[in-house]
Amino acid sequence: MARRQFNVFNLSFLDVMACGLGAVVLFFMVINAQVSVRASKANVELQAETNRLEEEVLDGRKKMVRVRTVLDSDRRKKLSAEEEQARLEETLAMLREQLSELDNRSLARVDSVEDLQADIERLEKAKERLASQTTPETPQTGRRIRSFVGDGNRQYLTGMKMGGNRVLILVDASNSMLARTYVNVIRFRNMPEARRRRAPKWLQTVRTVDWLTAQIVPGTRFQIYTFNETAESVVAGTTGRWLEVTDGSELTRAVDALKALTPEKGTSLYNAFRTASLLDPPPDNIYLLTDGLPTQGKSAPSKVEKVRPDKRRDYFERALRELPKRSPINVVLYPMDGDPQAPGLLWGLALSTRGSFLTPSRDWP
Repeated sequence: MARRQFNVFNLSFLDVMACGLGAVVLFFMVINAQVSVRASKANVELQAETNRLEEEVLDGRKKMVRVRTVLDSDRRKKLSAEEEQARLEETLAMLREQLSELDNRSLARVDSVEDLQADIERLEKAKERLASQTTPETPQTGRRIRSFVGDGNRQYLTGMKMGGNRVLILVDASNSMLARTYVNVIRFRNMPEARRRRAPKWLQTVRTVDWLTAQIVPGTRFQIYTFNETAESVVAGTTGRWLEVTDGSELTRAVDALKALTPEKGTSLYNAFRTASLLDPPPDNIYLLTDGLPTQGKSAPSKVEKVRPDKRRDYFERALRELPKRSPINVVLYPMDGDPQAPGLLWGLALSTRGSFLTPSRDWP
């Protein structure tokens, strides 16, 4: 009897395999659909969280802008308060200085009453002696064409060497001529020009020039130069030439021009002496009104910096080389705090040129 051959891959087996494959495909399709639903739900949640975070960031930026605005407003108020404080401090310092000056003048006036009475008596006696010695044939007449009357009509005995046929007055018109201390110089330097021209130290300098011009007699040739970084005549258009004194109007015009000038910038004694040496013929009497050693040489420094004492002395010694030959230098020094070398060096300059040296009190002239 013949045996049937067994075949594994019969129709029933293929049906089972096809059903199994369909089940797997169906299973994967179900899983994929669930994954898509979950992913969409997750995306919606993430988008909502992102929107919430963006709103928080926007709120934070708005708050930051408000804080910055408030901070800027506070800073402006603080700066305004500091500026107001600085202005009030400057005003207070100015008032204190004026009060001190007024107190000194008041004390000087009170203390000088008896001295003035004694002066009057001496003058009366001297007048009687002169009247008895003067004959009608030799009348005595003065030659002064300008007068200067100081506080209390005092007579000023200075010891300065007056006279000369060609008189040059060199006036330091730099920032340092505003006050006697560097702190007050900085305060005055930041004030308006009209206020700087009323600085006590500068007013004293102008009064000194006024007093010096009152000693000049007719026929004298003169010039008044101011110097800071440069040097020029106070009378516009006259730098380099002499002015002749006739009726005194020339002197008055020069003094008025000086009163209208405002101190500024640094100090170059080199340019002052150099400009003075260009006068022809050279001066036979020079008055130098300053408060210390120069702070620069022929040209201004490229940047603002504190000048060391040895450098200021070097500037001074170089300036001496430009001095007019054989001209006596009469120095009027208004001492400046922080410049201890100036009195000795300027006194030596006056001595070596056969001039005179004067450090006036604050109420002179």
